[in-house]
Amino acid sequence: MNRFYTYAYLRVDRTPYYIGKGTDKRIHSTQHSVNLPPKNRRIFLKTGLSEEESIRHEQYMIGVYGRKDIGTGILRNLTDGGEGVSGRVVSEETKNKIGQSVKGRVVSEETKKKIGQSIKGRKRPDVTKRNRELNLGKKLSSETIDKMREKRGGKNNSNWKGGLYSEKTHAEYMREYRRRKRGAL
Repeated sequence: MNRFYTYAYLRVDRTPYYIGKGTDKRIHSTQHSVNLPPKNRRIFLKTGLSEEESIRHEQYMIGVYGRKDIGTGILRNLTDGGEGVSGRVVSEETKNKIGQSVKGRVVSEETKKKIGQSIKGRKRPDVTKRNRELNLGKKLSSETIDKMREKRGGKNNSNWKGGLYSEKTHAEYMREYRRRKRGAL
């Protein structure tokens, strides 16, 4: 299947500073050795490629523009390309080793605060959209609905006003609103 592509990150003067290959949303990923430019400076070079074709094209483009780190050109790539791990299958043994290495790791309160500050206010429309698509049309069990109702009820509800309850009807609120509005004019 030809789902791979090559892409470039451009400077303000529209010259490339990074060449890469990927699938899906790799062009928008922050997991790079270089800073992610604004969307209008991320371009697809070639699309609809096989993995082998994308590797060859990435290597060719890096060869044409050259790398800054070795003094051959303008790109900030740290390799000549083709080193990606797409399609890598990790054995159960390796997964267990990775799991054991992080088990029991203690994160300091300072680090937790830094992580919290770094993600505060971040919007992730890609994740929200994916989750919505995954759950669209799914029927929740009555048990799940009860759990959600319990979790969101009473003081846990975002609309909780400390137990205050008003007997005013909508019509009364609207009359009061109109009176205030007329008085302000």
